[in-house]
Formats: sequence, structure tokens, C-alpha cells
Amino acid sequence: MHSLVPVAAEEGGFQPPTISETHLPDILPWMADWGTGFGKQMLMVVLSVIVISLFFSYAIRKQSLVPSRVQFFAEACYGFARNTLGREILGEKHFMAWVPFLFTVFFFVLVNNLFGAIPALQLPSFSHAGAAYAMAAIVWFTWVGVGVKLHGLRYFKLATVPSGVPGWLLPLLVPIEILSNFIIRPITHSLRLMAVMLAGHIIVMLAGSGAEFLIVQQESLGMNATGVLVLFGFIPLYFLELIMMVLQAFVFALLTAIYIQGAIEADAH
Repeated sequence: MHSLVPVAAEEGGFQPPTISETHLPDILPWMADWGTGFGKQMLMVVLSVIVISLFFSYAIRKQSLVPSRVQFFAEACYGFARNTLGREILGEKHFMAWVPFLFTVFFFVLVNNLFGAIPALQLPSFSHAGAAYAMAAIVWFTWVGVGVKLHGLRYFKLATVPSGVPGWLLPLLVPIEILSNFIIRPITHSLRLMAVMLAGHIIVMLAGSGAEFLIVQQESLGMNATGVLVLFGFIPLYFLELIMMVLQAFVFALLTAIYIQGAIEADAH
């Protein structure tokens, strides 16, 4: 790697991709200066809804006792959302009402993440902070709304005033609970997803641009060989990124279920 430093330092040398380059030009750039243009990232979000709807509609079009491979896979996906995200977190009493929501959250995030692993698309939607913030905001309003619906305004007391704590400690703990539950929680919920997807996207861009620079723009056989090694070395990173895409979708949906469960049983203590 040290041998690459002089090359990169030369005028016209390798210029690594920056975060700003992950934001592609808007397809329909109305009011783009305000971030409201319709770009590839938004197109991926719309495409994910279409892909999910078409796949599960196709999978259940001819239901049978002996399922086809597609039906079996779709039922396994539903079973995962129903049991792992629903029953095990929310409990027998409450989980069924929330299975559709948790199912949607998990597969919406998953498909948008997996777009980053498809060469023709190569863009995980949640590598942009706006999309991650929007998803976390939807979840935030959902579980706060559930808490208020079930417990009234008393929910805010239940969520911020720990039971069994001496009164003289409450002035210290209550602000921490408010900050933790209603501000830090949605921020970390979104940034965790965005940061991992952005990091993976940057790695893809860096490996691709670095390999192209070494193979195409350099005349040295040593540099060309290094570029080929970069491409081969990226293969395990690619599969690691796939794992992280699935894992982050699971973590996002799992935390969603935990937050809803906390709102439902806020007065359990």
C-alpha cells in the first residue's frame, strides 16, 4: 500500500471517491436545492415497494397444501416476521395485530439494502440519511402513538419517570430518560442503519475506482496486478456487506418491535 502513496500524490493521481459523490444527480430536479428533487435513491424506494408487492402477490396466487418453492419461501418469510419479530417480542396477547407492520418494516428495509449488492443498481436506499430518518420517524410516531392511545398522556410519565427511584434522584434521571427515549433513540435507530449502508457503499466505490485506476490508467504491470488483486480482495468484502445488509434490516425491525412492546407494556412495572 505504501507504493501507492507516491502515485496518488502526483498530479492527476488517484482521487478516492467522496461522500458527496454518493448523491447522484436528480432525475427530476425540481427544487433540488431544497433536497426535494426526485433522484435514483427515491426511485429505488418506489421500486422496492413494487418488487415486494409483486413477489408476495405472485407467491400466494395459487396457494396449496403442498407449496411450491416460491410459496414455501414466502411463507417462511412471513413465519419469520410472525414468530421471531412478533410473537417472541410482543407476546401472545399483542403480536398478531403487529405482524403486518413488522413484516413491512423488515422487508422494506431489507430490499432497499440489497439494492446495494445488485451491480446494475448499486445503491442501498438507506445509505442516504433522509430515507433512514424518515423510516425512524415513522417508527417513532408509531410507538409513541401506541403508548398515548393505551395509557393516555400518563404514558410520558411512565416512559420517563423510573419506578422505585428516590425522589431526590428524579431531577437527574428524568431529563436523561426524556433525552434517551424520545430523542437519542430515534436518532440512533436511523443512523445505525444509514452508517452501515453508507460505509458499504463507499467501500464498493473505493474498490471499483481504485481497481479502475490501477488497471486502466497505470502502465506498470505491478500496478495492474495490484488492481486485479483489489478486485479479488473485494469478493469476501462483498459477501460481508450482504450479511450486514440482512443483519441491519433485522436489527431495525427488531428494535421496532422492542419499542412497540415497551409502549404497550409501559405500566407493567
